[in-house]
Amino acid sequence: MSKLTNRWRLTWPVALAGLIALAVAGCGSSSSSSSSSSASSSSTGGTAAAASAPSGSKLTVADVAPFTGPDAALGPTYLVSCDAATSAINSAGGVNGHQLGCKAVDTRGDPADAVPAVRQMYASGSPTLVIGCTSDEAASVVPIFTANKTVSFCMTGQSEFDHVKFPYFYRLVPPDLSESYAMIWIANTMRHYKRIALAFGNDIGSQTFIQPAIAAIKTAGETLVANETLDLNATTFRTEAAKIVAAKPDVILTEALGPPEAAFLSEVKQLNGGKLPPVIGTSATISPDWFKSVSAAVGANAFSNFWADNLITETSGPAFNAFSKAIYAEKGKVGSTGDFSTYLTAPGAVHLYDGINLAALAMIQCKSTDSTVYKTCMENIGNGVPGAVVVNSFAQGAAALKAGKAIRYEGPGGPTSFDAYHDSAGLFQVDTYSPQGQVNVAANIPTDQLRALGL
Repeated sequence: MSKLTNRWRLTWPVALAGLIALAVAGCGSSSSSSSSSSASSSSTGGTAAAASAPSGSKLTVADVAPFTGPDAALGPTYLVSCDAATSAINSAGGVNGHQLGCKAVDTRGDPADAVPAVRQMYASGSPTLVIGCTSDEAASVVPIFTANKTVSFCMTGQSEFDHVKFPYFYRLVPPDLSESYAMIWIANTMRHYKRIALAFGNDIGSQTFIQPAIAAIKTAGETLVANETLDLNATTFRTEAAKIVAAKPDVILTEALGPPEAAFLSEVKQLNGGKLPPVIGTSATISPDWFKSVSAAVGANAFSNFWADNLITETSGPAFNAFSKAIYAEKGKVGSTGDFSTYLTAPGAVHLYDGINLAALAMIQCKSTDSTVYKTCMENIGNGVPGAVVVNSFAQGAAALKAGKAIRYEGPGGPTSFDAYHDSAGLFQVDTYSPQGQVNVAANIPTDQLRALGL
């Protein structure tokens, strides 16, 4: 069970039951924390499952994620992917006579804000698809998506979703516990570090890494020398940094997105005689905004001792080429970021792009934009059926479907293999940064060695 913040310390069964009851009851909306991108529009429909949209209407893909608050970098990354995918889909003729647009729904990374924001989203029109829904808010909003029969591709790693089936929930990223094991593999097997310090933010998404990491540290025969929780609302972390420096770790495992990470690592460097110890981050640290913020605080040269786990993604070939073209078409349309090429390996950008394409192709195959209908085609297209042809882009898949062929979609995130809980977790790699912020692959993590740490 993940360790949650004080504001959301409900146990999973109680929280789930209560939230489903609230969603089904259709309680009144509170004030919205939603905002829309310039491409936004709302699909028709109410709080029940939307029927197939009227001919020619625009379909909405809602990016339900933090756009403000400590994890504010996540929402915009997902929105870049959404705009890239939907623009490419529209250029290829759209879906069943419809164009697609993206809508930002700001959860602020907090269940207390996420629930009214999502209710307001439905009050203004049901989306055809939801993406985003991070570990910060997934436990509170996925039951609402379920009650409204909306397909969602979520970026949550919470292990609770491994064994509770939500019929409209899909996930192309692994549970946080396996990411924790990947980080320990980097520390133990790849780098041979023995003294481990943990420094994770106090948000729900970051806290889920801690207990699996502690268990894997013990399994690997390493020593946990410090375990500090970083208040993401703080501006200084002198006390936490001092404790970690005093513990003399070989490496610091961390995730504290936004300015807190930069402030924390900067203070560690100052207290450690101007030298930053080796750092291992989660896949969320593979982000242009994260690199730009942290490198400005500690210097780009400090990244010679930085590694992050990440899911293996394509770096060449037809799927990557289509994805790269779609992403780079958005360059200059988003706010200030670091190296734009980082979006090509950022987990949210890669896997949500794939999710949007999977859903759009399912709509064509099932001849419906109604989520209760098109979801029945999702697994066939993702997992493939006998005789299916492999397609690597929406345009290629749409053409094959219109020619009467069965297809299997394999995008930049690689082939999917959905299980009974709609999970499709891929293989892990180890990423590093160049001093200029480019992402390089340092190694692949063998699945059997990852399992040995606890999977």
